[in-house]
Amino acid sequence: MGYRQHLVRSILAIRERGGTRVGDDLLVPEPVLVGRNADKLKEIAQRHDLPRWTTDLDAVLGDPEVGVYFDAQVTSAHVSALSRAIAAGKHVYSEKPVAATPGEVEELARLADAAGVKHGVVADKLYLPGIRKLRRLVDGGFFGRVLSVRGEFGYWVFEGDWQTAQRPSWNYRTEDGGGIVVDMFCHWSYLLEGLFGPVEAVTARAVTHVPERWDERGERYAATADDAAYAIFELAGGVVAQVNSSWAVRVRRDELVEFQVDGTHGSAVAGLRDCVVQPRAVTPKPVWDPDVPSAIDFRAQWQQVPDNEVFDNGFLVQWEEFLRHVDADAPFRHDFRSGVRGVRLAALGLESSRTGRRVEVPA
Repeated sequence: MGYRQHLVRSILAIRERGGTRVGDDLLVPEPVLVGRNADKLKEIAQRHDLPRWTTDLDAVLGDPEVGVYFDAQVTSAHVSALSRAIAAGKHVYSEKPVAATPGEVEELARLADAAGVKHGVVADKLYLPGIRKLRRLVDGGFFGRVLSVRGEFGYWVFEGDWQTAQRPSWNYRTEDGGGIVVDMFCHWSYLLEGLFGPVEAVTARAVTHVPERWDERGERYAATADDAAYAIFELAGGVVAQVNSSWAVRVRRDELVEFQVDGTHGSAVAGLRDCVVQPRAVTPKPVWDPDVPSAIDFRAQWQQVPDNEVFDNGFLVQWEEFLRHVDADAPFRHDFRSGVRGVRLAALGLESSRTGRRVEVPA
């Protein structure tokens, strides 16, 4: 994520187009690469002709020319590094989840506010082309009254024995901050809130379908973290969202994530890039009869929502928003307090799964 989405497709892409417009000016970010492995950093720096890289984070934080610290480490390393960056007077931007517990994120937000620095958390799903088309439908009143949302996310992550796993092994160890609830409920929090309203209650079941996997060295390990979660989110205004998240599911849908939204005046299905709709006036009228083949081609009844604009990479779009926020105090919705709500929803989802109860989300 740090290399592909944030460096190559965001920061370097912004530089290649000449910068981000802020008023009459162009803001051009100058990246400094920081990491633990000097050889890897040097190789990346040479590949992209980047003169500045280091393994010494404190030295960079002490450089007055550096204005923003971005963290894409494992979650367990966020709090220490972000706290040091805030203490050094740097604006901070972080991958989600910002920290392992809501209290830790709240403390980081308090420290950043006290230091007078801007803070933000990645909320990339809202910036996907398919979700932006869905946002257009919501804003245009297409749905009438929204009734329900059904989300399907996931794909089969190989165990690592006979085919290499597509995700790092720490994702499947609770002790290292892994688990699909911790990873994905942060996304569902800001996405549902941003489109339909805040989550008021959650009922969830988190499970570990694949109990053992093989790590990057080919060694077998116990998968202690949940790899699938099945949740019902109750939203303000009466909307009910059912979202399945799984790294142990085989895909039979058009995209790796899809959301179906049903309303009184129409329905839509949105994925990563595409969005299709079915208005009330052209909704078919099926009749339940399992003894004969259906005469209705249900997929043919849906219409594509046109692009109507050029959609940039979602990570890049949010990077531009955050840079404008830092440079010109432009509005930015996804600060650390948004991050608190995401981490809190994950914690409450795990509580629901552990206790078997519906859990209300504090206002």
